[in-house]
Amino acid sequence: MTERDGPPDLRLVPSAAACWGMTLVGMLAGWRPAVWCVVGSVGAATVLAVLAWRRHRAGVPVGAAVAAIAALLLGAGFGAAVAVRAHAADTHPVAELAAARAAATLTLSLDDDPKLLRNSGFGGEKQYLLRASLRRVEARDTGVGVGGSVVVFAEGEPWAGLLPGQTVTLRGRLAPPERSDLTVAAVRATGPPVRVDPPSTVQRWAGTVRARLAAAAAAGLPSDQAGLLPGLVVGDTAALAPETKDAFTAAGLTHLTAVSGANVSILLGAVLLVVRGVGLGPRTGAVLAAVALAAFVVVARPSPSVLRAAAMGAVALLALVTGRRKQAVPALAASVIVLLAVLPALAVDFGFALSVSATAGLVVVSPILVDRLRERGWPRWLAEMCAVAVAAFVVTAPLVAAMSGTVSVVSIAANILVAPAVAPITVVGAVVAVLAVVWLPAAALVVRVAGPPLWWLLEVADRAAAVPGGTFTVASGTAGAIVVTVGVVAVAWAVRYRWSRRMLLALGLGTALVWVPTRVYTPGWPAGGWSLVACDVGQGDGLVLSTGDGRAVVIDAGPEPGPMDRCLRRLGVDEIALLIVSHLHADHYGGIDGVLDGRAVGAVAIGPADLPAGGFRFVSAAARRAGVAVVRLSPGRDVVLGDVRLEILGPLVPPPRSPDEADDAANDSSLVIRAHTTAGTILLTGDTEVAGQRALIRSGVPLQADVLKLPHHGSRTTAAEFLAAVRPRLVVVSVGADNSFGHPNPGILDRIRGSGAVIARTDTDGDVAVVRSGSGALAVVGRSHGTIVR
Repeated sequence: MTERDGPPDLRLVPSAAACWGMTLVGMLAGWRPAVWCVVGSVGAATVLAVLAWRRHRAGVPVGAAVAAIAALLLGAGFGAAVAVRAHAADTHPVAELAAARAAATLTLSLDDDPKLLRNSGFGGEKQYLLRASLRRVEARDTGVGVGGSVVVFAEGEPWAGLLPGQTVTLRGRLAPPERSDLTVAAVRATGPPVRVDPPSTVQRWAGTVRARLAAAAAAGLPSDQAGLLPGLVVGDTAALAPETKDAFTAAGLTHLTAVSGANVSILLGAVLLVVRGVGLGPRTGAVLAAVALAAFVVVARPSPSVLRAAAMGAVALLALVTGRRKQAVPALAASVIVLLAVLPALAVDFGFALSVSATAGLVVVSPILVDRLRERGWPRWLAEMCAVAVAAFVVTAPLVAAMSGTVSVVSIAANILVAPAVAPITVVGAVVAVLAVVWLPAAALVVRVAGPPLWWLLEVADRAAAVPGGTFTVASGTAGAIVVTVGVVAVAWAVRYRWSRRMLLALGLGTALVWVPTRVYTPGWPAGGWSLVACDVGQGDGLVLSTGDGRAVVIDAGPEPGPMDRCLRRLGVDEIALLIVSHLHADHYGGIDGVLDGRAVGAVAIGPADLPAGGFRFVSAAARRAGVAVVRLSPGRDVVLGDVRLEILGPLVPPPRSPDEADDAANDSSLVIRAHTTAGTILLTGDTEVAGQRALIRSGVPLQADVLKLPHHGSRTTAAEFLAAVRPRLVVVSVGADNSFGHPNPGILDRIRGSGAVIARTDTDGDVAVVRSGSGALAVVGRSHGTIVR
């Protein structure tokens, strides 16, 4: 058996696993358990050493024992190191300030580019996440120079153009971090940066390369392709459309838009191919490849994810170029050990785990699958392409399930279909990036070469995402990982035998014949004669009232366009008489394009307030693009649309007077509407809180309703007297599953149940429809992932 065909060398794997495990203990459990694990590891290594010495003197091989001792001692060293770091983070001067949620002025150095968060800030401004290293903290009239990592949440365009390495001074409020990754505090910036130092020459150059690549793509490609290309080449997803992100997630192609080992492998492979073609020697080729790798790391940013990709990509390239798995696996294990030593936070990074497992699948599992397929007569190119996709899915599916609670059953097919397009796009994109720095018009011309493969990639993502049942939900966390692992192992065992393959095929066909039709058309949905539907839009509001004449009134659009658009499609709503935005927070208007695009909309209505200003600009711009007028609704007005009459009851609190007050005051500026429908009266409350609710009670306006849309996603800011005044029989809660706000509040739900009302929730029931049954009774139907649950 040759080295190419021999089994992989796994001797360094236990050491890598021990280092990772000990680091995990220190990160998640704290420094004290880590110390105990260190003591236990050293003790176990001592016992093993004594036993191994005795066996060695007796002439018995002790190679396995030596490897185990090395793993235990190396793990103990990592455990001791992470215990020290965890203790330092727990006792950090900023940790006390964060626990007290103190205001502070911080000077810090950025570790990465600002990341635009998926949802904008409540006030409509773009919200960014920044990871940084502390330099100095001033709080409570004292200042101290400190180190440590922080995560910053900031709103507004001044944060968008910052570069890694820049020193920034900001004012903000501290809070304890949510993740256990040695971060000492989370910071909510209270305004733009106070001071920004200029970036280094290298980072300015890297920023120029990224900006010119994006400019060349925008000049030479359609908008969807132009937003995708920088993500595929250097991981820059700033211009990637939300609908494209959703399609890539559903199709299992998200890894393509993040810097991965594949980017490095393709880049270095292209460099080495050119070196070989021009006849340069191996030493020159190695130098040029190293220079290309260093330049790529700088342009793509030397963040932990990019450093991880560089290490894993080099390992994957080693396996592909040499075909020597015995060398690739030790190199992979060594990379894990080195990266964890330098960046211990990678131990709790799902991206790191996915990258390591995918690379292991490439160098260990994929060659085995290739051999099996070749034995069955498959051409090598087809066997390798399919084996890589299957191996990547098999080893990463449990981790994806633990992370997101979903499994994409179309992932393998989608990855096989796009595989031929990825390398040309990456190579052309790298050429365009270099050329754009020198001559932008030429780069805009060359980038058109990437157009066809980009079109193919987008087409596959869209088609795969549209497959009914292409993604199914499992429990997240450990339970989901175990379920998916058992499923993968069972399928892997079944495909080994002809009889079990036939059974598996029959089971798959039977499941598809039953499951797919129910995903295309859900029996009983939409519920006949529905009056109100609360769409499952996540953490936000998206409500639809039927006018009885084929049109609808939409109240709020959720935080993202996709969920609202899909809800309206399921209801068959093509014409909207009126789109009402209850107030100018992004979780109520962020999905407005999902309502406006492709539908006839009579008008967009907002309340009396123009603040927060960012929200007003966002809604106005969306309406202007769609050619729809913006109108205002004010208390005391009645609006009749088909069978629905809308009484505008509020807001009755004074509107915010300044932008500084707008964000906090926006909830009580919500439009409060009493809708008279064929199912009875429905009170729609936006996010109105205690002050707004009590103002309504004092005014004497009629609040009693059959159905209440619980204010503010069921937060604790619902007054008991308000619930008593409404006296609903049914309460609908529009809320996102596992949201970070703790909505809905358990105490509020207990009070509602105590009154005898029924509760329907979008986080547990999916889309919720309110209907009047044939007997005249009020009924509620929930569409939970395609299943009628009430």
